Amino acid sequence: MHCTVVIPVYDNERTVLQVALAARRLHPHVLVVDDGSTRLPDDFNNILKTNDIRLIRHPQNYGKGVALQTALKDLHERHVDYMITLDADGQHSPDDIPAFINLLEKEGQNRDLLVIGVRDFNGPNVPDSSKFGRKFSNFWIKLETGVTCADTQSGFRAYPVEPLSKLKFHCTRYNFEIEVLTRGLWGGLQLRELPIHVTYEPPEQRVSHFHPWKDNVRLSLLHTMLVTRRLLLFPHKRIVPKPKLQLPSLWKHPKEFFLFLLKENATPELLAISAGVSSFLAVLPLISCHMLVILYVCIRLNLNKVMALAIQNLYMPPFTPFLCIELGYFMRHGAFLREASMQTIVHELHLRFWEWLLGSLVIAPIAAILSGLITYVTARRLQKS
Repeated sequence: MHCTVVIPVYDNERTVLQVALAARRLHPHVLVVDDGSTRLPDDFNNILKTNDIRLIRHPQNYGKGVALQTALKDLHERHVDYMITLDADGQHSPDDIPAFINLLEKEGQNRDLLVIGVRDFNGPNVPDSSKFGRKFSNFWIKLETGVTCADTQSGFRAYPVEPLSKLKFHCTRYNFEIEVLTRGLWGGLQLRELPIHVTYEPPEQRVSHFHPWKDNVRLSLLHTMLVTRRLLLFPHKRIVPKPKLQLPSLWKHPKEFFLFLLKENATPELLAISAGVSSFLAVLPLISCHMLVILYVCIRLNLNKVMALAIQNLYMPPFTPFLCIELGYFMRHGAFLREASMQTIVHELHLRFWEWLLGSLVIAPIAAILSGLITYVTARRLQKS
């Protein structure tokens, strides 16, 4: 198993040598990728060379994602099996590197693992924004891939070089780590997790190049794109062979099959999303195809199908369409439709459709939010009890 430790650096002059030298003491192959730094320790190049640490330099700052892709390309040309990445700011402890290597060695010939170090957030100085960001990101990755990951924002990872070299990436900064995780899981990589130590310095001493506004916007746009891509019928690029689906047979084991559906993605958060999405779609004027659309979205977004199909029954005709038509009629004409009959509703449906659609665009989000909140609160209480 040939592994290389990769340390992307940008203006971490106070910590980069400490991290790089500690990594080199633990592992013979270390690569530092300087992403256009303007502030580095004196005699930086010679110190790395003396300690047999390779260095690749970018002429300017392109972003962490580009730095990791540069390392990935270099290691692929050198036929390296795994790229182990950790940050240069001292947040990650190089002492955890052997745990990654031991796990990879234990797996033997498996070259399809993506290993993520799960940070311990019980220590001092952990920002609340990091705690929230991790939960937020974990939720979206679960929705996009169906895989539960405890720390999707951790930069301490082991990437399989050969499989990932088959993919094309678009993100160049911190959002790259979300993109590579999602596309890697779509491609069939197997996720493994390891507990790691993490050190957060006091806010006045902390050096971070994460821009809260810009990078959060990039991450939000990325998740929007990934969810949209997930909803499309086009298959994702496979980079490893597809395993056989471990799903109980409906005909041979019906009880196990329905129990599997009941338990599938049944966390309070995902049950709430299942109920919310189903409610939103059930209110829309998707005549005669509500169930098919809801089932399709649930399959693509890894939602709980039983919950979604059960909730949509709350919005069956005639009450919900009538309510939408009345609201849409009022929004168009400034008055309610006073005569609700077969003639005005059924025979004049072509006239009522736009009012139905207009009213549903107001009622559907409200129904989704209420259904989601009620489901979440109920599921949380049941989970605790």
